[in-house]
This record gives sequence, structure tokens and C-alpha cells, in this order.
Amino acid sequence: MIGAALLEIKGLTISFGGLVAVDGLDLAVGTGEIVGLIGPNGAGKTTVFNCVSRFYEPDRGTIRFKDRDITGARSHEIIRFGIARTFQNVELCRSMTTLENLLLGQHVVMRGGVIRDGLRLRGAGADEARATTRADEMIELLGLTDHRDRVVSVLPFRLQKLVELGRALVSKPALLLLDEPTAGADHRESQALADLIRRMRDRFDLSVLVVEHDMSFVMGLCDRLYVLNFGRRIAAGTPAQVRSDPVVIQAYLGEPEREVVDA
Repeated sequence: MIGAALLEIKGLTISFGGLVAVDGLDLAVGTGEIVGLIGPNGAGKTTVFNCVSRFYEPDRGTIRFKDRDITGARSHEIIRFGIARTFQNVELCRSMTTLENLLLGQHVVMRGGVIRDGLRLRGAGADEARATTRADEMIELLGLTDHRDRVVSVLPFRLQKLVELGRALVSKPALLLLDEPTAGADHRESQALADLIRRMRDRFDLSVLVVEHDMSFVMGLCDRLYVLNFGRRIAAGTPAQVRSDPVVIQAYLGEPEREVVDA
């Protein structure tokens, strides 16, 4: 682990209609780490994200972030604590522009808040200017300058994914949850995205937890991996350790010599 534990999950368990989606999961992400959560479809990976984001209430277990128990926190509090996420299917305000989406991503952590901004009280204009500056810096960093004022619904899916990433990053998170970031990307685009995530980690002092099916992507990106199968953790370790784990090979990766598996 690179640094002290930022996120600690202990004994996380959640069921839906008698089906156990996540079963007694222990997982940790250290400060500055990029950690992968992998497994077959239906293994429970996105369910873990939904529990951390407080969209789901776990049956048992604890979730701690920055040494604070957030298991009972409300979903709207999570971003204020310093956790931001992206989604399998892009979740953007599709009638808004790229800039407007990145401004929206800052609203919950802006000092002003809805009431002061709405009433145009003292300081609201300064907050708005700072938010616009930060949004523009992120737009440039992500190579989206030409699309700043375009409505996001007309952008290609891969660019919408970048807008969503930017919206998460402008909230200044300490932990970024990435759910299937390479969806719709070819190999070259996936490698460029891996480089971008590393740069974002270093530039913004991030920790990253990523759910992904592209094995080449996660093996090259992540410091450590956790492997789920039917909701249970079956392996954890470095990419090299996971790649050679016979339980993982049998359950998920397939033959040891195969580098990329479409799961």
C-alpha cells in the first residue's frame, strides 16, 4: 500500500431479494493508490460502489473514509467528504454544455450554496468566477476546449465519459471511483486514458478505485487488484500476483497466457 488507508471496507454484505450481491467484503485503498476491483459480470463490483456512494444501504459491514465511519451517511454528504464517482452509463445533464456540467460538479462543494447564489448575495459572483476558472482549467486539461460550449448530448460517447470525469474531478475529491471508464474505447484510447488517470492522481493527490473489464487496462494501471466472484473476494494483490493466482485463472481470467479477456 502506498500510503495510509484512505478507504476501508470491512465485512460489507448486501442482498437483494435473497440473492447475496456482496458477501463479507474487506477492501482498502491507500493514500495515492490506484486500486482495481475486477470480476465477471454480476460479481458485485458496481454494488460496492453504490454502497460507498450511499445509494445502497448494506445489510452488514462498515465503510470508513479518512478514518470516519460513513456507513450511515446520506448520499449527498459523500461528495462533501471527498468522494466522487463516474458511472457505467454516463450520468450527465444532457441538455447542458460541457462547461455547465463542470460548474454543476462544483456546486455542492462551493461555499455559496443554492440560497446565496439564487439571491445573488455578497460573494456569490466571486465564487462563480472561481468555479468557471476551475472548470475551464479542467476542460483544457482533458482536451475538451473545442467542446466547452457544446451541449453534451451531441458529443461522442468517449467525450461524454471525459466530461463526466471532469465533473467528478472539479469537486476536488480525495477518492475517485471510476466505473467502467474504458467503455466504448479502443486499445489506443484506453492506454491514453490510463496515462491520464495517472497524471490526475499525481496532479490532484488522488486515490482511485476503478471497476473495469479490460484486463490489459487494469493490469497496466493499478497498484493492486481485488477480484470478486459471486459477491465474494477470491483474491487480492499486485497485478502480477492476481494474474498468476490459480483461483482467479479458473474463475475469471482464463488461460494464464492470455493477456486480455473480454469478460
